[in-house]
Amino acid sequence: MLAVAPFTPILLAVLICWVFSVCIHEYAHAIVAYVGGDKGVKERGYLSLNPLAYLDPITSIFLPLLILTMGGIPLPGGAVLIDKRVLPNRHWRAMVSAAGPLSNFLLFLILAFLVHPTTGLVGHSSFNKPMWEILLGTMVVLELLSVLFNLIPIPPLDGYGIIEPYLPPAIRAAGNNLGSQGFVIIFLLFFLMDGPLHWLMEIERNILDFFGLPYETTWRCYNIALFGSSE
Repeated sequence: MLAVAPFTPILLAVLICWVFSVCIHEYAHAIVAYVGGDKGVKERGYLSLNPLAYLDPITSIFLPLLILTMGGIPLPGGAVLIDKRVLPNRHWRAMVSAAGPLSNFLLFLILAFLVHPTTGLVGHSSFNKPMWEILLGTMVVLELLSVLFNLIPIPPLDGYGIIEPYLPPAIRAAGNNLGSQGFVIIFLLFFLMDGPLHWLMEIERNILDFFGLPYETTWRCYNIALFGSSE
């Protein structure tokens, strides 16, 4: 998995689309926090789809995009500072965390509709696919993969943020102290061990099958864009 994808125009298009997908993800966090009472997100510039509002050049752009090209895993790449103290209750804190993956899931549904066989917008041939069709199919896979990845309950991922308000204080304190070190655990699980990554991919395949999305319009496009191969 750790073979860097060949840099092609379609890969560049995927990376650009992914940056704006991250912006939508973080904007969703911010708008729910704003409605919940954290008016400071507006002052901090988060109620915007401007990538510069969320993205740090190294930790939010370079490293996530490098990992994406190396392993096909869309790591989160943005950050919104939320003042959880002003949110009315733990349910709002959980909803703020859930808003990001939910935005990715909504993007997935929109893209899935566009590439679904019943819409007739894309072909099913594995040969001579136009660039826009490869881009749509790739983003379908990445958006759903982002949902599944972000729902892993390890800090600092959103899956942990969703359950964190309901955890016992001792467990919550241990998780919060782990902080960004959770990315070390994630790296060990998904880049040095085959099992968790295959398990995640298998879940994604089952969901794509559930939505009636064939290999030709999803995984094949993903493989072409990320790895330069249709297999």
